[in-house]
Amino acid sequence: MLDVRRLRLLYEFAAQGSISATAVATGQTASAVSQQLAALEKETGVSLLERTARSAQLTDAGRRLVAHTAHILEAIDAAETDLAAESAEPRGRVTVTAFPTVAVALAGPIVRRLRRYPELQMVLLQQHTVSESLSRVRSGEIDLALIDDWSGQRRPATTGPLTFHHLVNDPLVAVLPVRHPLADKEVLSAHELAGESWIASPEGEPSRMALARLWRTEGISAPVSEFEGLDTILTLVAKGLGVTVAPWMAAAERKDVAVRKVAEDLPGRDVYVVHRTASTGRPAVMTVLQALHQAARKLMAAAEQF
Repeated sequence: MLDVRRLRLLYEFAAQGSISATAVATGQTASAVSQQLAALEKETGVSLLERTARSAQLTDAGRRLVAHTAHILEAIDAAETDLAAESAEPRGRVTVTAFPTVAVALAGPIVRRLRRYPELQMVLLQQHTVSESLSRVRSGEIDLALIDDWSGQRRPATTGPLTFHHLVNDPLVAVLPVRHPLADKEVLSAHELAGESWIASPEGEPSRMALARLWRTEGISAPVSEFEGLDTILTLVAKGLGVTVAPWMAAAERKDVAVRKVAEDLPGRDVYVVHRTASTGRPAVMTVLQALHQAARKLMAAAEQF
């Protein structure tokens, strides 16, 4: 009998195109991925991958099995949806991944709303990368993923087997120490902050690229200390070590920093919730999705009054 988890891994390999990319997307080591795919080859009795010293690609048999796997995963989703529809009351376990800043902002309202469904259990896991979360949704390992997108371009509602729901546009704000001389102002421009010490994510990170775009547009530069993680950056700002720009959702609940509007037109980030299209009929998944929408609307209503 074929192991469904290994079939999911093969399906992800077909989407990613390499062992290393599959390992990153699934949060495993390349060695573990390779071993699992080799075990699947033993189960099938045929070669699924053509390996060289530096790469691997699907054989004809591997491509045929990937096509079968797509139908298998759809059938599993359909079975889960059909059985869940037996009860109008949402029940069961719904697994969600989210990056920390959004998880903290939305978790409270969602948990309070879901208390009315005693048979429904939501499990919230920390997201490491967007690609890993999308991979885990695609494979069926998790049900919903909250992801951010800094491109400024709206994603299509449906991409392959996944459905994307746009939750909010999370604007960028200036964040300063509470006792900073400029904290008394309601709106700050980039030029007013140009002479400050800045704290930002490392180069290549989405939030750092947004800051770089702002500086490029305004023709300014400033000294930057680099740290990973928005929470770490905001904590260092609170300690008086510099200033930064950050998504509003990341800073709004903090009482140890001053959060101010930015005069320049900054695109911010778009936040999406993603699920397998085949899960659309599952009451439990749709109930959590609705709770996410309502929590996001309530939160951003507060942002508009900011």
